[in-house]
Amino acid sequence: MQTALKTERLRMSYEEFLKWAGEDTYAEWVDGEVILLLPPKEPHQTIVGLLYFLLQSLASLREQSKVIIAPFEVFLPSRPSSREPDIIVITGERLQNLSEERFTGGPDLVVEVVSEDSVRRDCVEKFLEYEREGVREYWLIDSRPNRATVDVFVLEQGSFVPLEENDEGWFESRVLPGFRVKRAWFSGEQLPDPASALHEMLSPELRQRLAQRIMGGSTP
Repeated sequence: MQTALKTERLRMSYEEFLKWAGEDTYAEWVDGEVILLLPPKEPHQTIVGLLYFLLQSLASLREQSKVIIAPFEVFLPSRPSSREPDIIVITGERLQNLSEERFTGGPDLVVEVVSEDSVRRDCVEKFLEYEREGVREYWLIDSRPNRATVDVFVLEQGSFVPLEENDEGWFESRVLPGFRVKRAWFSGEQLPDPASALHEMLSPELRQRLAQRIMGGSTP
């Protein structure tokens, strides 16, 4: 998530926040308070870009799957709060909660890329909000220097529980079958290039289907 801007607290209602915030405003709204955000740094954006490419490539092979990258509002009624996750994935019936302006409720899958100033916000505050709102999977990728943390949580009986790596070192999504990442991708000085990561992530069957789609062939 983007870094919060240290400034005086702005308090307003949600309706006032919607009128105040423009398309170029980096801000979230929580419990009547506005949190101004600075634009993210390059490592953060590089990770977001890689994950969006992988998710979007896979979602393009499936019906009723939509991937949206920040900035885009997710309104969580239970707190209430207005958040801007780095990436959201929406599938099936939850697509009915999507409008041009925002998604209302818990997306199926949320990705937050952790930066220096967003640790508590992403790992504590949003963790609890997303859990309460019924987000099915929460992916946390750490972009801070000398970190290689990938934490994935799945919703079971109303609570987030950790998803462990398999024997081959993959974190595999239950919401979007075929989406998976390795901790090792984020542990070096440089991320894998998107094409190489996509090739490694996809099964041979999915690679063939994606190639057919790119070449204009039909997919089931």
